[in-house]
Amino acid sequence: MKFYASLKEVQEDLSSGQTSVVALVRYYLDRINQHQDLNAFNEVFAEEALRNASFIDQKLVSKTAGRLAGMVISIKDNICYKGHQVTASSRIIEGFVSVFSATVLERLLAEDAIIIGRCNCDEFAMGGSNETSYFGPVKNFRDVKRVSGGSSGGAAVAVQADLCLAALGTDTGGSVRQPASFCGVIGLKPTYGRVSRHGIIAYASSFDQVGPITRSIADAALLMEIMAGSDDYDSTTALNPVPKYTEHLKSTDKRSIAYIEEILENEGVEPAIKDLMRQKITQLKADGHTVEPVSFEYLDYVVPTYYVLTTAEASSNLSRFDGVHYGYRSPNATDTESTYTKTRTEGFGEEVKRRIMLGTFVLSSGYYDAYYAKAQKVRRLIKEKTEEILNKYDFILTPTTPTAAFKIGEIVKDPIVMYLEDIFTVQASLAGIPAISLPVGNNAQNLPLGLQLLAPAFAEAKLLEFSEYFLKLASA
Repeated sequence: MKFYASLKEVQEDLSSGQTSVVALVRYYLDRINQHQDLNAFNEVFAEEALRNASFIDQKLVSKTAGRLAGMVISIKDNICYKGHQVTASSRIIEGFVSVFSATVLERLLAEDAIIIGRCNCDEFAMGGSNETSYFGPVKNFRDVKRVSGGSSGGAAVAVQADLCLAALGTDTGGSVRQPASFCGVIGLKPTYGRVSRHGIIAYASSFDQVGPITRSIADAALLMEIMAGSDDYDSTTALNPVPKYTEHLKSTDKRSIAYIEEILENEGVEPAIKDLMRQKITQLKADGHTVEPVSFEYLDYVVPTYYVLTTAEASSNLSRFDGVHYGYRSPNATDTESTYTKTRTEGFGEEVKRRIMLGTFVLSSGYYDAYYAKAQKVRRLIKEKTEEILNKYDFILTPTTPTAAFKIGEIVKDPIVMYLEDIFTVQASLAGIPAISLPVGNNAQNLPLGLQLLAPAFAEAKLLEFSEYFLKLASA
């Protein structure tokens, strides 16, 4: 079976009879079996995927197949799929079977996508390296001694290692974009409210968004076109009509791009990434685009603001996992109080407990105004400043991450250093705007490097269009 870079290539071979959906699924199942050492999957739906593939092959013959026929997808293990386990890679809900499917999955399945399995992730999506998972770390296919990125690390590696064609992750502060950068694939975070969160195990409700991880912009555009739109089950979804993203990928329009000048002066940014930024800025200018430096004086505040707010929301969202309603219950509990304390102590991992405690602290009496309320004010300033820049420019260009993928175990014990890995991704999350990580280079160790584009709210069509151009420019 040959390597497929996009659904278009798959469907061309399906049409010509060179392959079948069953053959595709068998190929991916063989790949998953060969690369179990990557630890990308928590569960593989082998028999079900083969049954569905056979059914879709029949629909292809009768010409009734949906737009995603031939697309084999993996899903992050915090996305509910009816009749299947969902654990958020945590002991505390191990074995829980969902009684409904997330809206995004229902929409993809209706177009004949095949879900091949659920992918390992940081526990409750809390982490930047996929090392906090109860089921162990995910390894980077480019170098198995290095991290995959997080929290959607399993999903990114599944696409990187050709274990599926595309994957769904969730992005709270960069959890689709950062692993996409580390793994050399495309990762898109939509505008907040563009895609339904119904059926997603919540981490921080005012930040979480489902996003695609793909090898081609066309596939990201198609998945977005099908997933996006309002949902009666999620009151935060926007009523804005969904554009035909797939019809807006070929443009020669000249654009204006801003880059944050403080980034190129930041000592924490890997020199290879700075060089890559400068190289792409030069290329864009040479191709007739306006590229100018801007100052973003709140850069040092984005990470602390993000963590104050998300941990506060996490402490509330995760209170439901208590050993009473569902999931793990400590066998050592003897009464109501010990049921709560022992279950949560034994069921949650170290990083999750750290964030719950921090969130509870910033919401507590006497500290609410000093931390949580102040962080909300700073979030507003960050949002307004970002919008001010995007009122003048079409896009903001930044690195996705300050470094390439680091070694497993290298910084996981230092939460402050780990949190600072999010410095360039959380700006879009705080502002609620779309952002995409694009694989545009490698460092001297042949590790992938990604650059990120930020766009105004609900400007995914323009963002995807320019991303298609930008990737071609980068490969020229």
